[in-house]
Amino acid sequence: MRDAVVAVLRRDDRVLVIQRGPAVTWAGHWTLPSGRVEVGETHEKAVVREVREELGLHVKPVGKIWECPTDDGQYLLHWWAVDWVSNELRLEPGEVGDTRWVTADEFFGLEPTFAGDRDFFRRVLPGLRR
Repeated sequence: MRDAVVAVLRRDDRVLVIQRGPAVTWAGHWTLPSGRVEVGETHEKAVVREVREELGLHVKPVGKIWECPTDDGQYLLHWWAVDWVSNELRLEPGEVGDTRWVTADEFFGLEPTFAGDRDFFRRVLPGLRR
């Protein structure tokens, strides 16, 4: 399995989710910002790069909070809490179709989503401290 990272940006009781854009696999799925770890890259650098590429934001990794395989089993996702440092949200249109700040209950109302993301909102998010 290859490594990938997931960025967990929180605002109060809400998490930033994206709708995957038309130029990426699983287009239309609602998920958290994520992407592959490049060869020789740390998870921390990968999560910063992916958020910058997809959303135009500068973030600071706070700590790894969880891991799980992707639904297709090709990647091991390393979930990182990140703080929003600067810049305005600027979507990369091929990769990101839309964004929303959602509560766990609101996330469960979005379709389609991934099983790992539903597990995160159900099992992991409630135990995270702010």
